[in-house]
Amino acid sequence: MEPLVDIVIEDARWEALGLDALADKAARGVLAELGLGAEGFMLCVMGCDDARIMELNTDFRAKAKPTNVLSWPSEERGAEDDGAAPDLPEAGDDEMPEELGDIAIAYETCAAEAAEQGKSMVDHVTHLLVHGTLHLLGFDHIREKDAALMEGCEISILAKMGLANPYD
Repeated sequence: MEPLVDIVIEDARWEALGLDALADKAARGVLAELGLGAEGFMLCVMGCDDARIMELNTDFRAKAKPTNVLSWPSEERGAEDDGAAPDLPEAGDDEMPEELGDIAIAYETCAAEAAEQGKSMVDHVTHLLVHGTLHLLGFDHIREKDAALMEGCEISILAKMGLANPYD
């Protein structure tokens, strides 16, 4: 059985936090919530620092500043109608899992946000990994009904993990 999440650590602080276990838990929680099993799927999560995520944010979004998390879906899965469910992928197999895409997450920004919001780093990072994984699956928050759908999924997934509503 292949692992669900391929982890790339560019900043050693992520190892100490246990990014690999957090990413696996988040991805499995998202897939379970959407009625997809974890088998036959793969995604990549890179734990980096603010300098690296700023480069990525500049290159891919033309925003020359750090951010907490970025995601790159392997394909467009978003729904055309605001508030409609995305087109979910079918699982691959052990030899050729369905690649969902890539996520990058920045340590300093996450730590600052967690402190500012009075949350543990683990809880905040778990939320951001759930958020990023949902993006890989076609969820978004640009349109109002899409945002409500995505936030509802996040709240439900995090509650099943024993975490509080991040939007309260």
